[in-house]
Amino acid sequence: MAVIRPFRAYRPTKGMESKIAALPYDVYNRAEACAVVQQNPDSFLAIDRAETQFGPEVSTYAPEVYAKARDMIRERIEKGAFIQEEKACYYLYEQTMDGRSQTGIVACASIDDYQNNVIKKHENTRADKEQDRINHVDVCNMQTGPIFLAYRSNAVLQELTGKVKRQEPLYDFVSEDGIGHRVWVVGDAEDIRTVEETFGTISEIYIADGHHRCASAVKVGLKRRAEHPDYTGDEEFNYFLSVLFPDEELKILDYNRVVKDLNGLTAEQFIDKVQEKFTVSRQTDAVQGKGYAPTQKGEFGMYLDGVWYRLQAKPEICSADAVDGLDVSILQEHLLQPILGIGDPKTDKRIDFVGGIRGLSELERRCTGLPEGDASKMRVAFSMYPTSIAELFAVADANRLMPPKSTWFEPKLRSGLFLHEL
Repeated sequence: MAVIRPFRAYRPTKGMESKIAALPYDVYNRAEACAVVQQNPDSFLAIDRAETQFGPEVSTYAPEVYAKARDMIRERIEKGAFIQEEKACYYLYEQTMDGRSQTGIVACASIDDYQNNVIKKHENTRADKEQDRINHVDVCNMQTGPIFLAYRSNAVLQELTGKVKRQEPLYDFVSEDGIGHRVWVVGDAEDIRTVEETFGTISEIYIADGHHRCASAVKVGLKRRAEHPDYTGDEEFNYFLSVLFPDEELKILDYNRVVKDLNGLTAEQFIDKVQEKFTVSRQTDAVQGKGYAPTQKGEFGMYLDGVWYRLQAKPEICSADAVDGLDVSILQEHLLQPILGIGDPKTDKRIDFVGGIRGLSELERRCTGLPEGDASKMRVAFSMYPTSIAELFAVADANRLMPPKSTWFEPKLRSGLFLHEL
């Protein structure tokens, strides 16, 4: 069963939260991160991406970058930008986007639960991406970016959440991207006991987003255990910062595909091959700039030479298997790989992925809105029907892995609102 415990967070001093809260470190390239920090020096991105404090001659992964992040955290605590909670507690973190809200419980999850698969994964991680956050967490002695976890909705936690949210929020602000953020402290001793005991009855928790941050936090914890062989298991390094959401409140957006060329085929030859496994129909009423969004599982949009098509997977290529039956698998195994020659979408430079938050107009722009010679110009695009939470759970429960770029969660959790000291 899950061990989800309260903690003494470092959090922004009242009035600083909107300046400090930042999107996750990995949504920006270096130039973008520098621009954000230059515009708002208080942004936590300055700490999450401390290379923004150096010139381009200093590597993003240089030791002095992690040391700078550590020093900046301590400086900001000393100057009063952050305070530490007097006692261990939980928090509620509500995000509102386009009229839809999701409320998670901010807490610390156990590295043992990650190890023994109570906390389930659905993606592989890359060692190089892990190492950056391992260094950041270890040198800073802080976990600064929460892991996005999900659980099957629970009536007890739902009732408690509703009760706490009737109180005055600790933080209440709207970020520049229009996302509403509200935070409440769950500090009542009985409420704390209820949260901890209720999670103790839950046997499956799922990583929704943040596999690399999670794996990195766990490896730092294991490293600290090796350095402290007399550890008891109660030390903070045995736990990692998380926000846990009930599944019924979460929404996965589409994660679309664009491909550089037709693998030597003409448009007519390509469509002929696609028709072997998919029913293809031209969408004459598709509005330019809005595209064609699939309305059900097994259906895809395709944008080619300025025209939108609807693709419907034929019954013989559909599957009830947890992984093979995913739309991303069907497209990969029956179109991208055999027709377009995309063998490994993780490494093939001819394919790119576009999160649904950018809209289908971005697919059109990548294919027909860029000049010839532009490195990001593509030939064909595919709009996807979003993977469901139930599908994500089914894959994780089967101890299987999803194909890369299967899910896109919005809104993103903000970094800097809660820090967990190891």
